[in-house]
Amino acid sequence: MGKQSEEKGELCPLIETHNHDFHGGSSGGRAPASATFALIFSTLVAVSGSYVFGTAIGYSSPSESGIMTDLDLTVSEYSVFGSILTIGAMIGAIVSGKLADYIGRRGTMGFAEIFCLLGWFLIAFSKAAWWLDIGRILVGFGMGVISYVVPVFIAEITPKELRGAFITVHQLMICFGVSLTWLIGAFVNWRTLALIGAIPSLIQLVGLPFTPESPRWLAKNDQGLDCEAALQRLRGKSKDISAEVLEIQEYTELLKQLPEPSVLDLFQRQYARSLIVGVGLMVLQQFGGVNGIGFYVKSLFTSAGFSGNIGTIALAAVQIPMTALGVVLMDISGRRPLLMISAAGTCVGCLCVALSFLFKDLQLWRSGSPMLALVGVLTFSGSFSLGMGAIPWVIMSEIFPINMKGLAGSLVTLVSWLGSWIVSYSFNFLFHWSSTGIFFIFSSICGLTVLFVAKFVPETKGRTLEEIQAAMNPLSTQS
Repeated sequence: MGKQSEEKGELCPLIETHNHDFHGGSSGGRAPASATFALIFSTLVAVSGSYVFGTAIGYSSPSESGIMTDLDLTVSEYSVFGSILTIGAMIGAIVSGKLADYIGRRGTMGFAEIFCLLGWFLIAFSKAAWWLDIGRILVGFGMGVISYVVPVFIAEITPKELRGAFITVHQLMICFGVSLTWLIGAFVNWRTLALIGAIPSLIQLVGLPFTPESPRWLAKNDQGLDCEAALQRLRGKSKDISAEVLEIQEYTELLKQLPEPSVLDLFQRQYARSLIVGVGLMVLQQFGGVNGIGFYVKSLFTSAGFSGNIGTIALAAVQIPMTALGVVLMDISGRRPLLMISAAGTCVGCLCVALSFLFKDLQLWRSGSPMLALVGVLTFSGSFSLGMGAIPWVIMSEIFPINMKGLAGSLVTLVSWLGSWIVSYSFNFLFHWSSTGIFFIFSSICGLTVLFVAKFVPETKGRTLEEIQAAMNPLSTQS
């Protein structure tokens, strides 16, 4: 058993392996990783669920006037419809980890999509408010499960050199879902938009039977031959997978020596750093204001004196290319630098919006303050899409050992959705209290995120999941 120190956020594996080298983030004698057809196909099937996630978030904005008119809803009734999505997501988050552990990553994605389909159909054919609410909470439940299992599945099937970029496609597809739902919603009615939202769920359900299960989940469940077969399929028929299989099996056998974990085990000292990093990133991500801006962007632009429609289109145009840039940079720059740059950008963006409202309140720079609000929101959105949107989920999927991943993932995902609900529910009240003050608060939290990343978040680029988890969660074992 070897143990090396961690310095400046760098991870050093605590398990010394024999006859093969996985240290230093190098390939250790392996051939360079390549993206096979099976790997790309499996990722695309998985992120179909991420697109559903995005459509659910984007649906409430373009549908508001149509639903309220057709079903004669009050503002408070529609507010319930919009916010109940996060309640369903919290319920889904609670069960997501256990589901993924018991029925596998593929089975959990399929299970989630059944709820999403039922939800979309209920919304599309609603005759009363309670139909809408039940449909929305079903979609939310599926989202809560998807938000955990998709990045975990992708992390477990991809080689370390490609893992960051591939997991970031999860966030890219969420952005596609939000942006395209905003655009499509401008041309179709709310019932048709709900039916369109069901299409990605059907795509994932059709594609899952042709997708291999996570090799690490198979190894954990004593399906060694299936693990090898799945890994060989994902890496390519000609690829030598013996070293990777050996590493997975060694780490899995090590973890099997530990007792079945309980929720209280999460709070043991050996998991403290992983828990602080996972929960901390989700809290800072949500309380940095992303859902306050995203859910109410039209009214935000209108209050600042800018066109809501033009601002929304500009926002959609910024999100997708910036998320795509994050995909490209993820495994080049590393997680920590990209995360700090992204958080610093969101800090500047919120500061610009706060100054815009301050100038408006003081009757200063009337001609320029609306444009400053637009620049601030676009800066925030672009910076968030670059790293803060995706990287916390990437790191969450990397830092917990497989025996704790279900419980820890459920907790981290629950914290994320709880934060989402708190911010989306309270934003309007806080905005009316002080439009300037709330954005100064958001800016301060985003600035705090930079310091948190610098102090606590490790660099996980170029390391296998086993190396990362061994370094962050020391185990009392001897080699």
